[in-house]
Amino acid sequence: MIKYIGSKRTLLPELLAVVAAIQPSGSVIDLFSGTSRVGHGLKGKGYRVLANDHNAYAEAIARCYVAADREDHARAASLLIREFNSLPGKAGYFTDVFCTRSRFFQPKNGARVDAIREELESKSLDPELKAVLLVSLMEAADRVDSTTGIQMAYLKQWAARAHKDIELRLPDLLPRAASGKGETSCLDAAEAVDAWSADVCYIDPPYNQHKYLGNYHIWESLTLWDKPEFYGIACKRVDCRERGSAFNFKAEARTAMETIIRNARAPHLVVSFNNEGYLSRADLEAMLACRGTVVIFAHDFKRYVGAQIGIHNLRGEKVGEVSHLRNTEYIYVASRDTSVIERLRAMGGRFGYELPE
Repeated sequence: MIKYIGSKRTLLPELLAVVAAIQPSGSVIDLFSGTSRVGHGLKGKGYRVLANDHNAYAEAIARCYVAADREDHARAASLLIREFNSLPGKAGYFTDVFCTRSRFFQPKNGARVDAIREELESKSLDPELKAVLLVSLMEAADRVDSTTGIQMAYLKQWAARAHKDIELRLPDLLPRAASGKGETSCLDAAEAVDAWSADVCYIDPPYNQHKYLGNYHIWESLTLWDKPEFYGIACKRVDCRERGSAFNFKAEARTAMETIIRNARAPHLVVSFNNEGYLSRADLEAMLACRGTVVIFAHDFKRYVGAQIGIHNLRGEKVGEVSHLRNTEYIYVASRDTSVIERLRAMGGRFGYELPE
Protein backbone atom coordinates (compact mmCIF):
# COMPACT_ATOMS: atom_id res chain seq x y z
CA MET A 1 0.00 0.00 0.00
CA ILE A 2 1.08 3.63 -0.49
CA LYS A 3 3.05 5.56 2.12
CA TYR A 4 0.50 7.46 4.19
CA ILE A 5 0.58 9.76 7.18
CA GLY A 6 -1.84 8.41 9.75
CA SER A 7 -1.51 4.86 8.45
CA LYS A 8 -2.77 2.26 10.89
CA ARG A 9 -0.16 -0.32 9.88
CA THR A 10 1.26 -0.74 13.39
CA LEU A 11 -2.14 -0.37 15.06
CA LEU A 12 -3.92 -2.86 12.81
CA PRO A 13 -3.46 -6.00 14.96
CA GLU A 14 -4.90 -4.15 17.94
CA LEU A 15 -7.83 -2.79 15.95
CA LEU A 16 -8.65 -6.23 14.56
CA ALA A 17 -8.48 -7.71 18.06
CA VAL A 18 -10.84 -5.01 19.35
CA VAL A 19 -13.37 -5.70 16.59
CA ALA A 20 -13.07 -9.46 17.18
CA ALA A 21 -13.84 -8.90 20.88
CA ILE A 22 -17.00 -7.02 19.92
CA GLN A 23 -18.01 -10.11 17.90
CA PRO A 24 -19.95 -8.38 15.12
CA SER A 25 -22.33 -10.62 13.22
CA GLY A 26 -21.11 -9.50 9.85
CA SER A 27 -20.68 -5.84 8.83
CA VAL A 28 -18.32 -3.00 9.72
CA ILE A 29 -18.34 0.60 8.48
CA ASP A 30 -14.94 2.22 7.82
CA LEU A 31 -16.02 5.86 7.72
CA PHE A 32 -12.66 7.48 6.80
CA SER A 33 -11.03 4.70 4.83
CA GLY A 34 -7.79 6.38 3.60
CA THR A 35 -5.54 3.61 2.24
CA SER A 36 -8.10 0.96 3.32
CA ARG A 37 -5.46 -0.79 5.39
CA VAL A 38 -8.06 -1.29 8.12
CA GLY A 39 -10.85 -2.17 5.68
CA HIS A 40 -8.60 -4.68 3.94
CA GLY A 41 -7.71 -6.23 7.30
CA LEU A 42 -11.36 -6.45 8.31
CA LYS A 43 -12.29 -8.03 4.98
CA GLY A 44 -9.53 -10.58 5.52
CA LYS A 45 -11.19 -11.53 8.80
CA GLY A 46 -14.45 -12.26 6.98
CA TYR A 47 -16.42 -9.08 7.72
CA ARG A 48 -18.48 -7.27 5.13
CA VAL A 49 -16.84 -3.84 4.95
CA LEU A 50 -18.58 -0.61 3.96
CA ALA A 51 -15.78 1.87 3.21
CA ASN A 52 -16.16 5.60 2.72
CA ASP A 53 -13.81 8.50 2.03
CA HIS A 54 -14.49 11.91 0.47
CA ASN A 55 -11.29 11.89 -1.61
CA ALA A 56 -11.47 10.16 -4.99
CA TYR A 57 -8.10 8.41 -4.68
CA ALA A 58 -9.12 6.90 -1.34
CA GLU A 59 -12.44 5.70 -2.76
CA ALA A 60 -10.53 4.06 -5.63
CA ILE A 61 -8.24 2.32 -3.13
CA ALA A 62 -11.26 1.09 -1.16
CA ARG A 63 -12.92 -0.15 -4.34
CA CYS A 64 -9.79 -2.18 -5.01
CA TYR A 65 -9.14 -3.53 -1.52
CA VAL A 66 -12.67 -3.73 -0.11
CA ALA A 67 -15.15 -4.08 -2.97
CA ALA A 68 -13.14 -5.91 -5.66
CA ASP A 69 -12.91 -9.65 -5.00
CA ARG A 70 -9.92 -11.69 -6.11
CA GLU A 71 -11.97 -14.35 -7.85
CA ASP A 72 -13.63 -11.72 -10.05
CA HIS A 73 -10.69 -9.54 -11.08
CA ALA A 74 -7.24 -11.04 -10.42
CA ARG A 75 -6.84 -12.76 -13.78
CA ALA A 76 -8.00 -9.82 -15.91
CA ALA A 77 -5.96 -7.37 -13.86
CA SER A 78 -2.82 -9.50 -14.21
CA LEU A 79 -3.16 -9.55 -17.99
CA LEU A 80 -3.63 -5.78 -18.16
CA ILE A 81 -0.69 -5.18 -15.82
CA ARG A 82 1.50 -7.22 -18.12
CA GLU A 83 0.27 -5.11 -21.06
CA PHE A 84 0.82 -1.83 -19.22
CA ASN A 85 4.32 -2.80 -18.08
CA SER A 86 5.33 -3.18 -21.73
CA LEU A 87 4.13 0.29 -22.78
CA PRO A 88 6.83 2.81 -23.73
CA GLY A 89 6.74 6.18 -22.03
CA LYS A 90 4.95 9.14 -23.60
CA ALA A 91 5.36 12.38 -21.67
CA GLY A 92 2.22 14.40 -21.00
CA TYR A 93 0.52 16.27 -18.15
CA PHE A 94 1.92 14.09 -15.36
CA THR A 95 5.51 14.41 -16.59
CA ASP A 96 5.23 18.15 -17.13
CA VAL A 97 3.71 18.92 -13.73
CA PHE A 98 5.28 16.36 -11.40
CA CYS A 99 8.67 15.74 -13.06
CA THR A 100 9.60 19.01 -14.80
CA ARG A 101 7.83 21.82 -12.95
CA SER A 102 8.35 19.89 -9.72
CA ARG A 103 10.59 16.92 -8.88
CA PHE A 104 8.43 14.23 -7.36
CA PHE A 105 9.41 11.62 -9.98
CA GLN A 106 12.13 11.06 -12.54
CA PRO A 107 10.92 12.08 -16.05
CA LYS A 108 11.44 8.54 -17.35
CA ASN A 109 8.90 7.28 -14.82
CA GLY A 110 6.56 10.22 -15.31
CA ALA A 111 6.37 9.43 -19.02
CA ARG A 112 5.48 5.82 -18.22
CA VAL A 113 2.74 7.00 -15.83
CA ASP A 114 1.34 9.25 -18.56
CA ALA A 115 1.30 6.44 -21.12
CA ILE A 116 -0.26 3.90 -18.77
CA ARG A 117 -2.87 6.28 -17.38
CA GLU A 118 -3.96 7.38 -20.87
CA GLU A 119 -4.24 3.76 -21.99
CA LEU A 120 -6.24 2.89 -18.90
CA GLU A 121 -8.60 5.80 -19.51
CA SER A 122 -9.17 4.67 -23.10
CA LYS A 123 -10.47 1.27 -22.05
CA SER A 124 -14.08 0.65 -21.03
CA LEU A 125 -13.42 -1.35 -17.90
CA ASP A 126 -15.65 -2.49 -15.09
CA PRO A 127 -15.30 0.14 -12.30
CA GLU A 128 -13.82 -2.35 -9.86
CA LEU A 129 -11.29 -3.63 -12.38
CA LYS A 130 -10.37 -0.04 -13.26
CA ALA A 131 -9.83 0.69 -9.56
CA VAL A 132 -7.50 -2.32 -9.26
CA LEU A 133 -5.41 -0.98 -12.15
CA LEU A 134 -5.43 2.56 -10.74
CA VAL A 135 -4.17 1.27 -7.41
CA SER A 136 -1.52 -0.81 -9.14
CA LEU A 137 -0.29 2.34 -10.93
CA MET A 138 -0.54 4.48 -7.78
CA GLU A 139 1.47 2.00 -5.74
CA ALA A 140 4.04 1.61 -8.51
CA ALA A 141 4.54 5.38 -8.63
CA ASP A 142 4.77 5.50 -4.84
CA ARG A 143 7.66 3.03 -4.95
CA VAL A 144 9.73 5.40 -7.15
CA ASP A 145 8.81 8.80 -5.69
CA SER A 146 11.18 11.28 -4.03
CA THR A 147 9.33 12.44 -0.91
CA THR A 148 9.27 11.80 2.83
CA GLY A 149 5.81 10.27 2.45
CA ILE A 150 3.64 13.31 1.78
CA GLN A 151 3.28 15.41 -1.38
CA MET A 152 3.51 18.84 0.23
CA ALA A 153 7.12 18.91 -0.99
CA TYR A 154 9.80 16.77 -2.62
CA LEU A 155 13.36 16.02 -1.55
CA LYS A 156 16.21 18.37 -2.52
CA GLN A 157 18.25 15.38 -3.68
CA TRP A 158 16.71 12.41 -5.47
CA ALA A 159 15.75 9.50 -3.23
CA ALA A 160 17.56 6.31 -4.22
CA ARG A 161 14.28 4.61 -5.10
CA ALA A 162 13.43 7.37 -7.59
CA HIS A 163 16.10 6.09 -10.00
CA LYS A 164 14.43 2.69 -10.30
CA ASP A 165 12.14 1.90 -13.23
CA ILE A 166 8.45 1.95 -12.43
CA GLU A 167 6.79 -1.47 -12.48
CA LEU A 168 3.16 -2.35 -11.84
CA ARG A 169 2.24 -5.27 -9.60
CA LEU A 170 -1.05 -6.92 -8.79
CA PRO A 171 -2.49 -5.45 -5.56
CA ASP A 172 -3.19 -7.84 -2.70
CA LEU A 173 -6.78 -8.65 -3.64
CA LEU A 174 -8.77 -10.73 -1.19
CA PRO A 175 -11.54 -13.22 -1.90
CA ARG A 176 -15.06 -12.15 -1.08
CA ALA A 177 -15.64 -11.99 2.67
CA ALA A 178 -17.76 -14.68 4.24
CA SER A 179 -20.23 -12.03 5.43
CA GLY A 180 -20.78 -10.58 1.95
CA LYS A 181 -19.45 -8.27 -0.72
CA GLY A 182 -17.99 -4.97 0.39
CA GLU A 183 -19.17 -1.57 -0.78
CA THR A 184 -17.61 1.87 -1.15
CA SER A 185 -18.75 5.48 -1.32
CA CYS A 186 -17.15 8.88 -1.82
CA LEU A 187 -19.23 10.99 0.56
CA ASP A 188 -18.72 13.43 3.36
CA ALA A 189 -18.66 11.39 6.56
CA ALA A 190 -21.82 13.07 7.86
CA GLU A 191 -23.67 11.83 4.76
CA ALA A 192 -22.16 8.34 4.91
CA VAL A 193 -23.37 7.69 8.48
CA ASP A 194 -26.90 8.33 7.26
CA ALA A 195 -26.48 6.05 4.25
CA TRP A 196 -25.26 2.88 5.98
CA SER A 197 -25.95 0.75 9.04
CA ALA A 198 -23.71 -1.99 10.41
CA ASP A 199 -22.70 -3.86 13.57
CA VAL A 200 -19.64 -1.68 14.14
CA CYS A 201 -18.71 1.81 12.94
CA TYR A 202 -14.98 2.53 12.83
CA ILE A 203 -14.20 6.26 12.93
CA ASP A 204 -10.70 7.55 12.11
CA PRO A 205 -11.07 11.21 11.06
CA PRO A 206 -8.34 13.79 10.31
CA TYR A 207 -6.86 14.82 13.64
CA ASN A 208 -5.85 18.41 12.86
CA GLN A 209 -5.30 21.02 10.13
CA HIS A 210 -3.39 18.76 7.75
CA LYS A 211 -5.59 18.00 4.74
CA TYR A 212 -5.20 14.60 3.16
CA LEU A 213 -6.04 16.13 -0.22
CA GLY A 214 -3.08 18.49 0.05
CA ASN A 215 -0.82 15.75 1.35
CA TYR A 216 -1.76 13.39 -1.52
CA HIS A 217 -2.89 15.71 -4.30
CA ILE A 218 -0.92 13.76 -6.92
CA TRP A 219 -2.96 10.63 -6.26
CA GLU A 220 -6.17 12.65 -6.56
CA SER A 221 -5.11 13.99 -9.96
CA LEU A 222 -3.92 10.56 -11.08
CA THR A 223 -7.28 9.05 -10.11
CA LEU A 224 -9.55 11.72 -11.56
CA TRP A 225 -7.23 12.33 -14.56
CA ASP A 226 -8.79 15.77 -14.90
CA LYS A 227 -5.43 17.53 -15.47
CA PRO A 228 -6.29 20.47 -13.24
CA GLU A 229 -4.69 23.87 -12.87
CA PHE A 230 -2.11 23.92 -10.09
CA TYR A 231 -0.19 26.27 -7.84
CA GLY A 232 2.95 26.51 -5.72
CA ILE A 233 6.24 24.64 -5.65
CA ALA A 234 4.44 21.35 -5.02
CA CYS A 235 2.08 21.97 -7.98
CA LYS A 236 -0.98 21.22 -5.88
CA ARG A 237 -4.43 21.09 -7.45
CA VAL A 238 -6.18 24.45 -7.23
CA ASP A 239 -9.13 22.83 -5.44
CA CYS A 240 -6.81 22.03 -2.51
CA ARG A 241 -7.52 25.63 -1.49
CA GLU A 242 -11.25 24.95 -1.26
CA ARG A 243 -11.87 21.28 -0.57
CA GLY A 244 -11.45 20.01 2.95
CA SER A 245 -13.04 18.42 5.95
CA ALA A 246 -14.66 20.04 8.96
CA PHE A 247 -12.15 18.03 10.97
CA ASN A 248 -9.34 20.21 9.56
CA PHE A 249 -10.70 23.24 11.42
CA LYS A 250 -10.44 23.50 15.19
CA ALA A 251 -13.66 25.52 15.43
CA GLU A 252 -15.63 22.85 13.51
CA ALA A 253 -14.05 19.55 14.56
CA ARG A 254 -15.98 19.15 17.80
CA THR A 255 -19.41 19.64 16.22
CA ALA A 256 -18.48 17.37 13.30
CA MET A 257 -17.43 14.55 15.62
CA GLU A 258 -20.46 14.96 17.87
CA THR A 259 -22.73 14.71 14.81
CA ILE A 260 -21.09 11.50 13.60
CA ILE A 261 -21.09 9.88 17.04
CA ARG A 262 -24.74 10.77 17.56
CA ASN A 263 -25.92 9.65 14.10
CA ALA A 264 -23.78 6.55 13.47
CA ARG A 265 -26.15 3.66 12.75
CA ALA A 266 -24.24 0.98 14.64
CA PRO A 267 -24.54 -0.37 18.21
CA HIS A 268 -20.76 -0.34 18.72
CA LEU A 269 -18.39 2.54 17.87
CA VAL A 270 -14.61 2.27 17.56
CA VAL A 271 -12.66 5.54 17.30
CA SER A 272 -8.96 6.14 16.55
CA PHE A 273 -7.50 9.48 17.63
CA ASN A 274 -4.09 10.58 18.85
CA ASN A 275 -2.79 13.12 21.33
CA GLU A 276 -1.84 15.64 18.60
CA GLY A 277 -5.43 16.12 17.49
CA TYR A 278 -7.85 18.99 18.01
CA LEU A 279 -9.98 16.79 20.28
CA SER A 280 -8.60 15.75 23.64
CA ARG A 281 -9.05 12.43 25.36
CA ALA A 282 -11.52 14.09 27.75
CA ASP A 283 -13.46 15.51 24.79
CA LEU A 284 -13.85 12.12 23.15
CA GLU A 285 -14.75 10.32 26.36
CA ALA A 286 -17.52 12.85 26.97
CA MET A 287 -18.84 12.62 23.40
CA LEU A 288 -18.86 8.83 23.35
CA ALA A 289 -20.57 8.51 26.73
CA CYS A 290 -23.94 9.01 25.01
CA ARG A 291 -23.34 5.70 23.18
CA GLY A 292 -22.65 3.57 26.26
CA THR A 293 -19.67 2.56 28.37
CA VAL A 294 -16.32 3.75 27.01
CA VAL A 295 -13.22 1.53 26.99
CA ILE A 296 -9.85 3.04 26.02
CA PHE A 297 -6.63 1.48 24.72
CA ALA A 298 -3.36 3.44 24.41
CA HIS A 299 -0.64 2.74 21.84
CA ASP A 300 2.75 4.50 21.73
CA PHE A 301 4.28 4.99 18.27
CA LYS A 302 6.84 6.96 16.24
CA ARG A 303 5.74 10.08 14.39
CA TYR A 304 5.94 9.89 10.59
CA VAL A 305 9.40 10.43 9.09
CA GLY A 306 8.66 13.94 7.82
CA ALA A 307 7.95 15.07 11.38
CA GLN A 308 11.25 13.60 12.61
CA ILE A 309 13.64 15.51 10.33
CA GLY A 310 12.79 19.04 11.48
CA ILE A 311 10.94 22.04 10.12
CA HIS A 312 12.11 23.47 6.77
CA ASN A 313 11.11 26.44 4.64
CA LEU A 314 10.26 26.29 0.93
CA ARG A 315 13.97 26.55 0.03
CA GLY A 316 14.72 23.44 2.06
CA GLU A 317 16.46 25.35 4.84
CA LYS A 318 15.94 24.09 8.39
CA VAL A 319 14.05 26.70 10.37
CA GLY A 320 12.75 24.77 13.40
CA GLU A 321 13.41 21.84 15.68
CA VAL A 322 11.30 18.76 16.28
CA SER A 323 9.38 19.05 19.53
CA HIS A 324 8.81 15.31 20.05
CA LEU A 325 9.36 12.03 18.25
CA ARG A 326 6.54 9.86 19.60
CA ASN A 327 2.77 10.11 19.95
CA THR A 328 0.06 8.19 21.73
CA GLU A 329 -2.70 6.71 19.61
CA TYR A 330 -5.91 5.98 21.47
CA ILE A 331 -8.57 3.46 20.52
CA TYR A 332 -11.93 4.30 22.07
CA VAL A 333 -14.77 1.79 22.09
CA ALA A 334 -18.32 2.71 23.08
CA SER A 335 -21.00 0.08 23.59
CA ARG A 336 -24.06 -0.60 25.73
CA ASP A 337 -23.48 -4.36 25.58
CA THR A 338 -22.03 -5.38 28.96
CA SER A 339 -20.60 -8.63 27.59
CA VAL A 340 -18.68 -6.67 24.95
CA ILE A 341 -17.30 -4.32 27.61
CA GLU A 342 -16.19 -7.27 29.74
CA ARG A 343 -14.38 -8.88 26.81
CA LEU A 344 -12.65 -5.61 25.94
CA ARG A 345 -11.51 -5.03 29.51
CA ALA A 346 -10.13 -8.56 29.60
CA MET A 347 -7.82 -7.59 26.72
CA GLY A 348 -6.02 -5.04 28.90
CA GLY A 349 -3.07 -7.29 29.64
CA ARG A 350 -2.22 -7.49 25.97
CA PHE A 351 -3.05 -4.03 24.70
CA GLY A 352 -2.75 -1.50 27.49
CA TYR A 353 -6.36 -0.94 28.55
CA GLU A 354 -6.73 2.31 30.50
CA LEU A 355 -9.58 3.32 32.75
CA PRO A 356 -11.25 6.55 31.62
CA GLU A 357 -9.87 9.53 33.52
